[in-house]
Amino acid sequence: MRIEEELKLDFQDVLIRPKRSTLTSRSEVDISREFVFRHSGRRYHGVPIIAANMDTVGTFEMAQALDKHQLATALHKHYEEAELVGYFMALPASATVFYSMGITREDYDKFCRVKQQAGDAIAHVCVDVANGYTKSFIDFVQRLRQAWPDITIMAGNVVTGEMAEELILDGADIVKVGIGPGSVCTTRKMTGIGYPQLSAIIECADAAHGLGGLICADGGCTSPGDLAKAFGGGADFVMLGGMLAGHDECMGETVEQNGVRKVRFYGMSSRAAMDKHAGGVANYRAAEGKEVLLDYRGPVEATLQEILGGVRSACTYVGAHQLRELSKRTTFIRVARQLNEVFGQS
Repeated sequence: MRIEEELKLDFQDVLIRPKRSTLTSRSEVDISREFVFRHSGRRYHGVPIIAANMDTVGTFEMAQALDKHQLATALHKHYEEAELVGYFMALPASATVFYSMGITREDYDKFCRVKQQAGDAIAHVCVDVANGYTKSFIDFVQRLRQAWPDITIMAGNVVTGEMAEELILDGADIVKVGIGPGSVCTTRKMTGIGYPQLSAIIECADAAHGLGGLICADGGCTSPGDLAKAFGGGADFVMLGGMLAGHDECMGETVEQNGVRKVRFYGMSSRAAMDKHAGGVANYRAAEGKEVLLDYRGPVEATLQEILGGVRSACTYVGAHQLRELSKRTTFIRVARQLNEVFGQS
């Protein structure tokens, strides 16, 4: 047993200090990014926000809505093969959509069948597991890279710099960062495992960027200001689940509660998800997610405007003309948690 004494921070522990700016309007800020991925060599241009691969967020309908604003989507894992082939075959070349998969033999075989039919239409893959520290996960990423050298691979989740480096060296273009910060994730409560998300972003970004790789901050964002902090901390992409949940495009189940329309939202390791997709919780494990009822939020368009407007506004406060400048112009100020709770900061 050992104890690390170094301070680690979550989004709610900091604010971004404003700086002198020559910007006169939020409209002057460019929040798109351009990347060339380390292994695939593919070029990316867009707003680096990704809808999470949850079955009530990462839907075909969400991808269509987000693509209008140059945002990306990681599709959930539970579409049928024929649905995926048809979708990717009709996908515009400009859209950034990730095919999501686990690391079982069945996951790999399904991907190979869909990829062989859809061809180059599948250019991005998200390899998604709860625990990115296992040898089987690393071996899978290596195998996928060797078999498909020209696809862009996003893989995770991890929270430490050394694992970010290992994944980049083993074939990942983007490392997905975050264990336990999601609004419907209970991993920290059930297992005691986790890492404060902002510190995880800062440390993993530093490690990945040193090797020419990228990171995607996954989980913990509850407001546009949290996205600004993630980008300010060095995230190249930010993945959103709860902030995009409850909308028409999520295709989630709705219920009536005291005359108010609600939408079911649950973590992908929750009992609700495992009952739906795996026939229940296996007798050797416990659920590490929860189910909540969210207020129905209508079309996602208004929420997207809030998110993108908030990030643009953050850039104006620190004088960043482009999103890529934000991390260079960010100074974080530590704040007392009790003040956050009093004033409702997130």
